[in-house]
Amino acid sequence: MCSPFPDALFLARIHISKAHVCCVSLLYGITLITMEPRAASPHDFNEAAFDGLFIGISGLIGAGKTTLATALAKELGLPVYYEPVIDNVYLADFYNDMKKYAFPLQVYLLNKRFKQQQQIIWGGRGGVQDRTIYEDSVFARMLLNGGLMDQRDYNTYIELFQNMSNFMKRPNIIVHLDLSPEESMKRIKMRSRGVETGITIEYLEGLHAAYEVFINDIARTIPVIKVDYNRFRTAEEMAAVIKIEYAKIANVRNVGPSMDLTNKVQKIDVSTPTKEGEKSHLDDFEYVVRPTSNAASSPSTV
Repeated sequence: MCSPFPDALFLARIHISKAHVCCVSLLYGITLITMEPRAASPHDFNEAAFDGLFIGISGLIGAGKTTLATALAKELGLPVYYEPVIDNVYLADFYNDMKKYAFPLQVYLLNKRFKQQQQIIWGGRGGVQDRTIYEDSVFARMLLNGGLMDQRDYNTYIELFQNMSNFMKRPNIIVHLDLSPEESMKRIKMRSRGVETGITIEYLEGLHAAYEVFINDIARTIPVIKVDYNRFRTAEEMAAVIKIEYAKIANVRNVGPSMDLTNKVQKIDVSTPTKEGEKSHLDDFEYVVRPTSNAASSPSTV
């Protein structure tokens, strides 16, 4: 009797998941495989993998994104990609005349961050980016609402972003550094960067409000860990905690119908990493389940 399966399915020796196949026979079109079991793999498939992990850091000006990005990259063994600040040819002019330079600055930053995105994608090693490309939409929306960017320029920016988004890679997770506008202003004055002297508290308040909308929106498609930087002694300590919490988020969660379906973002509010045998930081928090969307978050939604 002829087999109903293609001849290619009749194999004398194959490997499946590294297990040795010692006998394959064909009987009336049925392929019978007897397996010789090998020693169990030492890999724990429920353990979070950090190879190739892509992490985005977000937060207000002066939140400590660069410092955390450096510590987190070292903790996880990942490359780090810094925000172009020193070589930004528009930044000083923007802070002196925001309305005139708002649009060219946004296009410049979008281009630079898109270049970093491509380096992360083609490098194949993942990385830590100290400001995500999605945050540019926060600034653009705030500039529009504040009358510092024309609607025509904003529409052009949105269309450009959406066209480029087809070639972007979403971060596996976003770490948002929660900081008040007042604390942001305090840190800006402390670090005394000349180009930042034109920043006002009103600008930071508007930016903070836009960030709150952005984080709640982006969390529908990308997991967000919201962190209070003031509760940590060092960036290295924070990086160690984030590593622990990401490992928990990466694992499978069982949820029931009684869980709260609300638009909230978890805020990790801890001071030291957990030690073996101690209660996890996330044990103190209620997990929130949101309806998810298959579409990437776009600037038009923030």
